[in-house]
Amino acid sequence: MSTSTPSGGTPSGGTPSGGAARGLLDRAFPPPRLGDEERGVLDRLQVALDERVEPAAAEHDARGRYPASSIAALKPTGITFASLPRDLGGIAASHRLTLEAQVRMAVADSSVAQIFRVHEDCVRELHVTAGPALRTRLGELLATERKVVGLAAAENGRRVDSPMTTLARRRDDGSYVLDGTKIYTTGAAGADLIAVAAFDPVAGAEDPIAGIRTFLVPPGAPGVRVAYDWDALGQRATESGTITFTAVEVEPPLGGLLATGLMPHSGPRFQAGFAAELVGLGVAALRAAAPFVRDRSRPWPSADTERASGDPTVRALTGELTADLVAAYTAVIATGDLLDAFEAGEIDRTQLAVPIYAAKATASRAALRATSEIFALMGTRSAKRELGFDRFWRNARTLSLHDPVAWKHVEIGRHVLEGWEPEPGLYQ
Repeated sequence: MSTSTPSGGTPSGGTPSGGAARGLLDRAFPPPRLGDEERGVLDRLQVALDERVEPAAAEHDARGRYPASSIAALKPTGITFASLPRDLGGIAASHRLTLEAQVRMAVADSSVAQIFRVHEDCVRELHVTAGPALRTRLGELLATERKVVGLAAAENGRRVDSPMTTLARRRDDGSYVLDGTKIYTTGAAGADLIAVAAFDPVAGAEDPIAGIRTFLVPPGAPGVRVAYDWDALGQRATESGTITFTAVEVEPPLGGLLATGLMPHSGPRFQAGFAAELVGLGVAALRAAAPFVRDRSRPWPSADTERASGDPTVRALTGELTADLVAAYTAVIATGDLLDAFEAGEIDRTQLAVPIYAAKATASRAALRATSEIFALMGTRSAKRELGFDRFWRNARTLSLHDPVAWKHVEIGRHVLEGWEPEPGLYQ
């Protein structure tokens, strides 16, 4: 289903224009506050989303396979390497830009947004943790060759935090051999490079965290087997299925990128990305519903109006859903500034993490309500399967299951009531 795009919206300069200056829902959302260089990237991205990504979203969802054409459309915009420092070919983009980009990608296709988020998290971490020679090579791979990175980290242990069983064995020449199986490998099946998390039993003999390594592996390398078994309720085009690594050789300098495990703010940044995607899904649902309400829905007799869009109950519910999404969007974009402030040493980790938990919880509620309640706005005829309006709810429901919101509420409450400070981890 291709959704229509409302016109309108003016940037801070006051003159209407297309691209990133266009409002997410007309002028209900504030325009992005970005510098000229970052706005240029966002403008180019918006054109690609409008012309190439959004028109293909329904088909990619139906096929349930990696959206290669849509990911390719992102590369010329500069967004895939914007966060690299300038000496590596990027523009040292703020987190505000990349979260704004993720919201807008999710409006167009939430699977593309999730694939980009995984890539973006890898980009922001790898150039920091890599040594000098590999850091230079990363700049070539990401900025010059425009490579996109997928992720293979999660495993099918009995617990989410079960010890990692994918092993990295170092050989005398400095190369590594990888063996193991990964699940939830978002974006890896069609990526140019897979970031594979593995455990070096020698380096981690005394401290398991010190044994964590991340390797960049081409998906076509000998010993890599992609199962293509992702068959989920939503986020179907993320291709987040099983990948097995059997005696996969990783030559220097692409081995051993992370010797010290996670960065201290990896978990909160990961959650901020999920929140951005959820906000975008809610916006997408309302943007798809609005023209249907205006042109096809039938007004209820008690409303005494010729068009469903004139029904005061429809208007009120639309306003409620929009207000919730604006609040969630504002919270999410603000976390971008907090991420930048944390990296600059201006705030501590708790001042970063707890507001991100709140943004994640707010975005989850707003997105799930919007993607469900659009059917109440549009009426019974909108429930036909051929129209595909269920896609938004399926995707939001699937995304919201990652890092359960109930635990975000517990953690926020624990902080407020007892002063608890979350320790670094994938989910905190």
